[in-house]
Amino acid sequence: MSDNPSPREILTNLLPHLRLAAAYANQIQQKIKTLPDKDGGNNFFATALTDADLSIQTLVEVALLGIYPQIPFHGEEYEKSFNTKYFRDINFNESADYLITLDPIDGTRYYLDGHNNYQIILSILSPDDFEAVIAISPAQHCYYYALRGGGAYQGTLAQDLEDCIPLKLTNPKSAILLGWAMGQYKFALKDKYHIFEIQNDYSPEVKVPNTNGLFTEEIAGVIIRRGKFIDGGALAFLAREAGCLVTTFDGSAPPPLSECEDYSLPGLLIATSKKVHQDLLQACK
Repeated sequence: MSDNPSPREILTNLLPHLRLAAAYANQIQQKIKTLPDKDGGNNFFATALTDADLSIQTLVEVALLGIYPQIPFHGEEYEKSFNTKYFRDINFNESADYLITLDPIDGTRYYLDGHNNYQIILSILSPDDFEAVIAISPAQHCYYYALRGGGAYQGTLAQDLEDCIPLKLTNPKSAILLGWAMGQYKFALKDKYHIFEIQNDYSPEVKVPNTNGLFTEEIAGVIIRRGKFIDGGALAFLAREAGCLVTTFDGSAPPPLSECEDYSLPGLLIATSKKVHQDLLQACK
């Protein structure tokens, strides 16, 4: 393997391992057992650590240490992983071109409740911006990926990167997703859009959209409290490459990743059109 692999080369070589992770996640979803809570917080999405989180991260770690041991890696479960000590770093490192991040199960609560819109998200980051993101939906047998400046693509799990087709968002539903603790913006938007307020509208029985609803055109915009590198920030990059507008709450461009704290961008607005973006900006004001 190349000592200086391109983001496309990294995705290509990791895709077979991510397919295996997807098959595993899909197979055990109905049998999963929740492990002790990740933390004692009030966000129930953050309190569901499962066997799948740890197992998928271990699978990806084994692949990375076998193929790209020189690249720093930050997985969501790094504190519990047996492999963290074997990576060069879990942060940006001056001697490495990239940082790879992983959310082994994005939407753990969705996963535990049997919904099909959870994801496995792997990202390749440079200090200034994302270089590539791949978001796999195991239960929907598909994935989305984007390379910096190269657009976003979608395909079935059986397809290789070069066989995927451009992701085009042409007719999204008139709906807005408000992330955790973003319910204060509902009043300003409810006359124009159907609102999914995740903190109050999530249901174990009836599926509500996640941020990846942008790619299935279930929603036209998203407001999230912060853009964590492993999930919200990664999906925002993918949406940006698909043609969406992505800004902070004041309409400015997100800062370089190396200037962010706690592996997280600030609060983000993601919109499929200028009109939706203006409405989101107005709501925030």
